[in-house]
Amino acid sequence: MSLPASVLRLGYGSLVRPALFRSYRGDPEKIHEAMIASLAAASRNPVAPRVLGLLARSSGAPVTVGGVTFPGRVGLAAGMDKDGIAALAWARLGFSFAELGTVTAQPQPGNPKPRVFRLSESRALINRMGFNNRGAHALATTLAAAGIQRGNRRAGIPLGISIGKTKVVPVEDAVPDYLTSLRAVAPHADYVAINVSSPNTPGLRSLQDGGALRDLLGALVGEARRLDAQRPVPVWVKIAPDLSDGQLDEVLATASAAGVTGIIATNTTLGREGLAPADQPQARQTGGLSGQPLTARALDVVSYVTAHATLPVMAAGGIMVGEDAMRMLDAGASLVQLYTGFIYAGPALVADIHRLTRSDA
Repeated sequence: MSLPASVLRLGYGSLVRPALFRSYRGDPEKIHEAMIASLAAASRNPVAPRVLGLLARSSGAPVTVGGVTFPGRVGLAAGMDKDGIAALAWARLGFSFAELGTVTAQPQPGNPKPRVFRLSESRALINRMGFNNRGAHALATTLAAAGIQRGNRRAGIPLGISIGKTKVVPVEDAVPDYLTSLRAVAPHADYVAINVSSPNTPGLRSLQDGGALRDLLGALVGEARRLDAQRPVPVWVKIAPDLSDGQLDEVLATASAAGVTGIIATNTTLGREGLAPADQPQARQTGGLSGQPLTARALDVVSYVTAHATLPVMAAGGIMVGEDAMRMLDAGASLVQLYTGFIYAGPALVADIHRLTRSDA
């Protein structure tokens, strides 16, 4: 049993979120780090998981996508739990899957701080984190210590792992760099997401171009099959919302030919449309924009992808209320992911989406 979404919404919106946003002098990255550390500590406490479950657990309708059975349609997007330290907590907050990372083959500190900016009037964030993480091997070690192996549901839900390019590695050497990460995390991942669309690593988005993407996805799908010929780890590719229709056509054709499992649409945007006047000064910050200003464009991309390809889609970007998720699913997405919407709405958003997607709703 858990508390109703209306109670969660009131409690989070009136008490928890205001307190979080004021803590650590309002520094979004420090608040994020403290939240993840607290969830990690709670997941190791024998009492705390039961309390989290009472407060936030909700259930959806199971669905099988890309060979993986998910207990519901709403998951946590990459970027929230980069190093997997809170991997055992996400099911207790109601999520039906969680995507860890993005991790890179080499550990890296990311871009200089400050690098996260909250645009509260627009219900948005700008980040230029730059794949700060401890490295793919460190993530694998963390998950192994928690007893998490592919398919064993030790975390209570499927776990995806997002991998990206190490910043100091030239774009022309991206394939072996990604392969190193894939080999490290595949034993612990229910699926692997290939991040070629973050705007915060120089040159990364060029990997969405036809030839480069063909080589990268071909190598990764081939390696997944080599690692486990009978049951290769599913490989998804995450795309940017800033691609033109022609670029999307090229990406979809390349991904389909390479044999990837599905498409994650979308990452953050370089656009700055839809911001409230009070947030315009922050719009000058470089980085990827997420949240409510991305809602319409993300839906457009999801609709285009589902209309022009047979690959399943995980929808991400601008899902701020339950109805946003339903529009994504109605457009043909199989699953949805939350990041900025979860920061602004909390566990009530997860519960709302489960309620709307259950057959008894």
